Amino acid sequence: MKPIFIIGYMGCGKTTFGKALSAATGIPFIDLDFYIEQRYHSTVREIFDRHGEEGFREIEREMLHEVAEFEDTIISCGGGTPCFFDNMEHMNSRGTTLWLQASQECLFSRLIRKREKRPLLAGRTDDEIREIISTQLEKREPFYSKAKVIWKGDSLEDKRQIGDNIAQFLDFYPLS
Repeated sequence: MKPIFIIGYMGCGKTTFGKALSAATGIPFIDLDFYIEQRYHSTVREIFDRHGEEGFREIEREMLHEVAEFEDTIISCGGGTPCFFDNMEHMNSRGTTLWLQASQECLFSRLIRKREKRPLLAGRTDDEIREIISTQLEKREPFYSKAKVIWKGDSLEDKRQIGDNIAQFLDFYPLS
C-alpha cells in the first residue's frame, strides 16, 4: 500500500487520527516533525531558531521525500508541509493525501488549551490566536484542498469519538 499523508492545520488532530488509524489497521505511523527531530537530534523549534523557517522547510521537504518512499505507512505532516515547494504535488503522486479538516472554532478551542507549547501562539491573546487561525487557514486552504480525501476532524475529543471516527473512516476508505 502506498503511504497515507495526513495534512491539515495545527490542532486539527492529525497525530491523534494517525495514531488511532495505525492502531486500528496495524499500519505503522510516522509523525513527520518527530521524524525530523530524531534525524537532526533537535526539536523543530531549535531547527527553526538555528536555520530559520526557510532552512526548516528545506529539511522538512527532504525528510518528506524520504518518508514518501515508505510503503504501508501513515504519515502525519506538519500544518505547513503542503504549502511549500512541490510538497502537495509530491504527496499526491506518492500516495493518498487526507485533509483532516476542522472548523475554526474547534481549532481555537484546542489550540488555546496548549498555546504555550506552540511557539506561534505562546503569549498571544485569544483574539490574536483567532486572527492567526483565520489568516493562515485562508492562505493554506488552497493547498489543503488538493487532498484526495477530505475528512472532518471536529469529533476527536475523547476515545469514543476517536474510535467512532476511525470506524466510519474505514467504512468509507477500507485500507486492506
